[in-house]
Amino acid sequence: MEKEKYIQDLRQIKEIMDRSSKFISLSGLSGIAAGVIALAGAWYAYNYIYTESDYFSYNIILLSSGDVRSLIGLGAVILTLAIGVGLFFTAKKAKKSNQKIWNSQAKRLLVNLSIPLVTGGLLSLIFLSRGFIGIIAPLTLIFYGLALVNASKYTHQEIRSLGIIEIILGLMSAYFIGFGLLFWAIGFGLLHIVYGIIMHYRYGS
Repeated sequence: MEKEKYIQDLRQIKEIMDRSSKFISLSGLSGIAAGVIALAGAWYAYNYIYTESDYFSYNIILLSSGDVRSLIGLGAVILTLAIGVGLFFTAKKAKKSNQKIWNSQAKRLLVNLSIPLVTGGLLSLIFLSRGFIGIIAPLTLIFYGLALVNASKYTHQEIRSLGIIEIILGLMSAYFIGFGLLFWAIGFGLLHIVYGIIMHYRYGS
């Protein structure tokens, strides 16, 4: 009986320490929503780019500067929607558990997430401006994975596993350079949905 009470006390202490050192208000529903938005964006991009060709046959697709601008705009819309939905569900979960969405843990998480993310985003824009379109999917997947791994020490450890998978997927995308959109849809769409479902069942909404 005393042993069980001792174990329970240790668990409570660990939970208190996690609450004080980690941002634990990330919502599984935000991951699911972000994945659905990414898949919708990938589907739109697919229909925009591959209007008269089979995606699974390797063809060189030539995009005009207008096409590139449209795809950048699409990416910006997807990112904005994903962030907005993520903040909504995260704020909802934080309120439900009587926690602040913006605290020292959230700041550390954001800083460690932003450094690789912004670096990868700027590098992708540089390559895109030079016409290296095929490398964009691998770059975004790899740097996004690095950002997740870097930020994982300030939140749930599942983030680290997701980041490692994203990096591996990005490397595979770099090898199969003609199928970037497919890998992008898997990485930002399907994986987010799977991650969101796991997080939802483990930690609630």
